[in-house]
Amino acid sequence: MNPFLLATSIENWIDSASFWPLSVLPAAVWAAIIHTTLVGLFFGLPAFVFIWAERKVAGRIQDRLGPTRVGGRFGWLQSLADGVKLIQKEDLAPNAADVMLFRLAPYIVVIAAFSAFMFLPFSAGLVAVAMDAGLFIALAVLSLEVLGIVLAGYASGSKWSLFGGMREAAQMVSYEVPLGITVVIPVVVAGTLNLGEIGALQSGGIQNWLIFSSPFTFLAFFVFFTVTLASNKRAPFDLAEAESELVGGFHTEYSGMRWSFFFLAEYASMFFVSALGAILFLGGWWTGFSPLDNWLLSTAQSSVGGDYLLRVFGMKILMVKAAILVFVQIWIRWTLPRLRIDQVMTTCLKYLVPMSCFLFLGAVIWPLVLATTIGQTSIWSPVGDRMPRSRRSGEPEVSSEVEGDETAMNRWNSRDSLVTVGLSTGEAE
Repeated sequence: MNPFLLATSIENWIDSASFWPLSVLPAAVWAAIIHTTLVGLFFGLPAFVFIWAERKVAGRIQDRLGPTRVGGRFGWLQSLADGVKLIQKEDLAPNAADVMLFRLAPYIVVIAAFSAFMFLPFSAGLVAVAMDAGLFIALAVLSLEVLGIVLAGYASGSKWSLFGGMREAAQMVSYEVPLGITVVIPVVVAGTLNLGEIGALQSGGIQNWLIFSSPFTFLAFFVFFTVTLASNKRAPFDLAEAESELVGGFHTEYSGMRWSFFFLAEYASMFFVSALGAILFLGGWWTGFSPLDNWLLSTAQSSVGGDYLLRVFGMKILMVKAAILVFVQIWIRWTLPRLRIDQVMTTCLKYLVPMSCFLFLGAVIWPLVLATTIGQTSIWSPVGDRMPRSRRSGEPEVSSEVEGDETAMNRWNSRDSLVTVGLSTGEAE
């Protein structure tokens, strides 16, 4: 059962129940709690899977087997066993710690990481909160995670934890700049901040993926992936918890379940930025195989239950793409050495920020250059990659010069029908 659909069904049952005496505000609060709980449980499972995957991948890279005892030959239940062990551990707080802030910090981190998923569409209409500015709101919510990390380092009463928190704050402030610029590049190409619409635009084949819309978006994807490694404190940018320098960094003094919250948040953030990268650059929930994408679209429009098939299949495709990017993050961690703090800051300020600004400028100028040289704004389509401004009304804006071009009209109609599917399923307003 999909968590979003289940939460909506429960919410509708609450609204229709005659014995429910709550006013509008308490009912909305309960609906939000239901959504958050179900989505949190849903995304807690991938976090457990990726923790197991990291241990297995690390074992293979280091020429060993990794977990093999719990849950069969491949150790499938190792994460569950670790969770049971952590629950049984004593929850300690140092004498020098600010106890209230010390206990509060892990909850801030994990809530921020899981709350960002509310704005992430997994397929057409499969999103908890559909907003036109969903991309920036999701990144803003995810960035709140650093507040909990800084608070954990400050409240622990340990110099090692404090150094780790300070490093994370400096790293986050610097790398948020190229991250924000690189996510704007596909927004400029797509013409919308709505993640559902950005994903819907990339149907019809791998040539329609935004990563291939120009050389600048192609390079922007790799810059985006690099800065997400830094934002998630992954190697070679894991300075906030450098074991060889700071013992354990900001979570040195934590134990038990509070310690595990930091790692749940880290792996949830890894999955989130990977899914976000797949939506912005890698075709979202579309396979990239044109006949299959067109069949899914026609089935969703013509048959009963076709929209459900599109949602489920699209969600699986997006998760596979995100899982591949998570695997690359794990691979990089166990392959590359850790950078020094001065190297990290130099990489960001001297290379990634200017590079992201150059790529943004190039992505803006690229359609104009093509329009003056070959008469269209994209090398893939006779009418360009830009979505017409009337996409919300469902009527394509096509100039009189190409009204007779049947291929161009079919492309516009296909894109408008994709957005119509999202509109009918609550993807956009």
